[in-house]
Amino acid sequence: MKMMGYRRISKIIFLILMTVTGGFAAEALPVVEPEAKTREVVLLYTNDFESAYDPIPAFWRDDLDHVGGIAELAALIEAERAKASLSFLLDAGDIFTGTLAKLTHGELPFELMITMGYDAMCIGNHEFEYGWWVLRDAMHRAPFPVLAANLFYEGTDIPFAQPSTILERDGFRLGVVGIFGTDAATALYPPHLKGLEVRDPVAAAKVAVARLRPDVDLVILLTHQGKTAPMQTDDEADRTVQRGIEADIRLAGLVEGVDVLIGGHADAGQETPVVHPETGTLICQTYGQGTRLGYLKLTLDAETGKVVAHDGRLLVVDSDNLKPQPTVAAKLEAYRMRFPEIDEVLGRTAGRLTRRYFEESDLGNLCADILRTHGLTDMAFIHSGGLRADLPAGPVTREALFDAFPFIDFVYVLSMTGEQIRIVLEQSFTLERGLLQVSGLRVEYDLSEPNGERVQKVSVGDRLLDPLATYSVTTLDFLASGADLYSGFVEAEVVIDDGPRFADLLEKFFTETETVAAPPRGRLIPVR
Repeated sequence: MKMMGYRRISKIIFLILMTVTGGFAAEALPVVEPEAKTREVVLLYTNDFESAYDPIPAFWRDDLDHVGGIAELAALIEAERAKASLSFLLDAGDIFTGTLAKLTHGELPFELMITMGYDAMCIGNHEFEYGWWVLRDAMHRAPFPVLAANLFYEGTDIPFAQPSTILERDGFRLGVVGIFGTDAATALYPPHLKGLEVRDPVAAAKVAVARLRPDVDLVILLTHQGKTAPMQTDDEADRTVQRGIEADIRLAGLVEGVDVLIGGHADAGQETPVVHPETGTLICQTYGQGTRLGYLKLTLDAETGKVVAHDGRLLVVDSDNLKPQPTVAAKLEAYRMRFPEIDEVLGRTAGRLTRRYFEESDLGNLCADILRTHGLTDMAFIHSGGLRADLPAGPVTREALFDAFPFIDFVYVLSMTGEQIRIVLEQSFTLERGLLQVSGLRVEYDLSEPNGERVQKVSVGDRLLDPLATYSVTTLDFLASGADLYSGFVEAEVVIDDGPRFADLLEKFFTETETVAAPPRGRLIPVR
């Protein structure tokens, strides 16, 4: 009973003290307004990696020796993920091409992306390098969505791939849509797309975004569109091959509700994101080949969900200062061990053989000469876009050789009139798909003239090209089919359509030649 009395008295005293000092306490503790709440999300992105698995000499830079490499890129991705509280890893297409991708029918590129933890990707034109049926089988092994909202089986409404996806992490929801460009559809061997149709990218994007927008915090467009770009090692230093992002800017302006557009195909690296002046969409892209990792940090208002700030840039994959990610490196090595023949040295070069997209090149001249010698023809043509890697000085392995020309093209012999030859040369000098590399010809051209009037003079040997005469031409089935916009070849008469694979001709040439040197220049001559 005494204890209860003490407790009652203590409570009364406490209430009296609270009453007396209450005004003072309220005055002494100022009201603190809660700070505005934001949330940050980091988007890491790549595009046009194109099986560039090993570091390459950074011959165009004076601040580092080597750049790129898949295991080094993976290490940089891990480091950036560790810094971010919330991040996603995305790719805008073209993961196929190269020796190992071909030997594994696209299996290896997906396996490496699985290990690296990609969250989603868009389909690129190189994914059709071995036919859509090979892509269909390969992409099903990936646990992440492979997207293309505007690709359908021909004559149906059955999508070839998943149009979009929702990625959720830590309560944050990211909507992602994939778009395959109409230009990309012309940058591949037509039979490999036969049976599919590419529908209007704008219409497809509008439908997919409208479906996602109410249910997600951010909407991302992954696109593979715009003008075709070459796989040129130093394209970040050569603005002539950066094809621009006009197609992405247009799409971003026509589709409401897109926060970020990550593009591919044009290799038009944006050191910082471009902000669309009307929609506010952030437009991003790397130079491709894994030399840079795209980084975009977004700050969102937690209440409105709006992007209130962004920090975007391209991070250099400095190979010499990045320890290769061990799991990725081990997986790549394991696949290489399955094909020991790729390490065989087939020959050697007297010096580095480089390729160029908009001018005559050593590698282009060499390949065109090999074609003409095999076909015993007046001339030969090969497209610059078919040459995918430089050949190093010194020993050349089978992998290096077939990375330079990774395709399964067969050799064709055509009969063409001089006028037909002039037409395909004029198409070449539009620069839409790079310059045709030639053998047996000397072409003078003037790029200051309008399209269709740029060819100034063509010599076949020591004679001028005769529009009415007929000439024998060696080329590849890719060009003979009219691919890469070279419709002029379709009008030619096919003389031989069962020639060998050009890759086999390359191998034979290197094994039979003691030292391969660059052929003489002076075939494509700009007069102004």
